[in-house]
Amino acid sequence: MIPGQFPVPRLGPYPDRPRAYPPGHPPHLPIRPLWVCRACGLPWPCAEARLLLRVEFDNSPVELAIYLSGLYHEATHDLFRLNPHDGPTPRELFRRFVAWGPYRRGLVDPPTGDH
Repeated sequence: MIPGQFPVPRLGPYPDRPRAYPPGHPPHLPIRPLWVCRACGLPWPCAEARLLLRVEFDNSPVELAIYLSGLYHEATHDLFRLNPHDGPTPRELFRRFVAWGPYRRGLVDPPTGDH
């Protein structure tokens, strides 16, 4: 990579969701390889993108989980290449991309044996 030049994003999942809402406004999609929101400039997925993704994938939680996991993988690759020494850690990126998604579970108490 030439100093001062961004790496070319890989051909992983294309971040085309969430769709623009309201129509005619800039969609809350990421700018790669920086992974910031095109509409608001916050780290993607921003709060608005998360809300819109939950609504858009309301009946397809598995598809949302797969989509987010693929983008997490791509973002980890892109952001590490941009700044390998003090960029976000994989754990931070997991929280940002995946942990808020549809399969987050709370703690479950173990069975007590009393039925």
